[in-house]
Parts: sequence; structure tokens; C-alpha cells
Amino acid sequence: MTSGSAGFADVRDADIEQFHRLGFLVVHDAFAAAQVSAARAGLHAALMRGGDNIIYEAAARDQLPAWSQAQRLDSVRKLMPIIGNDARLQACAENPGLLDVVGRILGEQPALSQDMALLKPPLIGREKPWHQDMAYFDYPAGTTIVGAWIALDEALPENGCMMLIPGSHLEGPVLHWQRRDWQICDTDVPVGHSVAVPLRPGGCLLFHCLLQHGTPPSRSRRRRWALQFHYRRRSVQSLRDSAQRLQIFGADGKDASC
Repeated sequence: MTSGSAGFADVRDADIEQFHRLGFLVVHDAFAAAQVSAARAGLHAALMRGGDNIIYEAAARDQLPAWSQAQRLDSVRKLMPIIGNDARLQACAENPGLLDVVGRILGEQPALSQDMALLKPPLIGREKPWHQDMAYFDYPAGTTIVGAWIALDEALPENGCMMLIPGSHLEGPVLHWQRRDWQICDTDVPVGHSVAVPLRPGGCLLFHCLLQHGTPPSRSRRRRWALQFHYRRRSVQSLRDSAQRLQIFGADGKDASC
């Protein structure tokens, strides 16, 4: 298991400094077992309600029309947003310990920018290719966003735990390409420097929006459910369109290839 703090209350100034240096911070046992159980129940209820905010794995899409909502559970890839209709999931995003640590990282009161559930179904869960989260956000250049990835199931390399490149956030924005996803070109990722971040249920990975990261496909019969929230400084406002983001992260008009 990756070294890290034992709960949000255990996060010291040296850990905050590590975040700025390496681009991530692991907090084990960040959420108590009862909170994890409640979040699982809230997520299960949201999935059973169905809706157009549920994204399914491509490998299962042909079978979906014939399946009940219960049969579809182990084919879900993403649910977004998640907190509007369930207090149990909202409580995770508003956890006082989490907000305190994120605020210390940002140097200002945090505001929630995005909320989602990321599910890796057994065996058919696809990879999430290497990317930087800032390539998905329309905020002014130089904005710092902190991601919080919370394990609801045990997350291991074989069922799709987070993989990351320590310190890669210091390199700044990297060009992204529409290949298997909106991603960094495979040949541009120094995978030899990557590390896995396995987590027990209730563990939390905090990471910088420019940290290069991804998750491998599932090779396991064990599912992997996780919540992910993104926070910015409350004083930061979003841009009206994607022009600046695509100018920075997109490859159009640049002497580059993948």
C-alpha cells in the first residue's frame, strides 16, 4: 500500500509541501467505514434510478436494451453528476476534513467544480488513458484544481487503481489528442516513472490538475467503485467557452503529431 497520512486530521504541513512537490497526497482511512457504506448505498440508489447521466461500457451497450436496471449495474463506466439528488454522496463532497486539507493546498476556501462516480466493471472495465484533468476544464490558464479520488471498493492494479507520474504536474500543460479518449499521446508518457496508488475502501488520493495520470483496464472479477470531486479556489470563475483550453491543450495548428 502506498505510504500516506492516516486520516485527514493526520495531514501535516510537510504533507502539503509534498503535494506541491510531487503533485499528489494519499490519505488512508479518510472516510470511516460507515461513510463508505452510506456512499455505496447512495451510488447504488442513483444507478438504480437510471437516467441520461449514466455512461455504460462500450462492451455491454448492445445488451443494454434487453437488461433490467439491476442487470446493468456491472456495466456502468461513469455517473455524472452525482450529488444533486443524494445527501449521502453530497456528504462525501462536503466532508469537513477533506475541505480543510484541500483549502490548505489551495490557500483559499475551496469550491466544488465537478462531481462524478468512476466505476470499473469486472473484466470489461476499459482503461482511462493518460491525461491531465485540466485539459477537461474551462478555467483561466494557471488555475489550480485539486482532484479527490475516493475508493469505495478496494482499488488495486488488477481492477483499475490510479496510476500516476510523480512530479509531472511541474512540466505544465501537455498536448492532448482524441485517440482512445481525450488523452496524452502514448509515446509522450514516461511510463517507466509511473507508480500505482492502491487504496483500501475509504482511502483518498488528492492530486494536482496537471498531474499525468490514468487507470488501467480491469483484469479482475472484482469491481472498483470510486467517487471523484474537483475543487478550485472559490474566487475563480469559469470561462465562457473552451477556446483557451483548446489553444493550450489541443494540437490543432501546432507542429506536432501523435
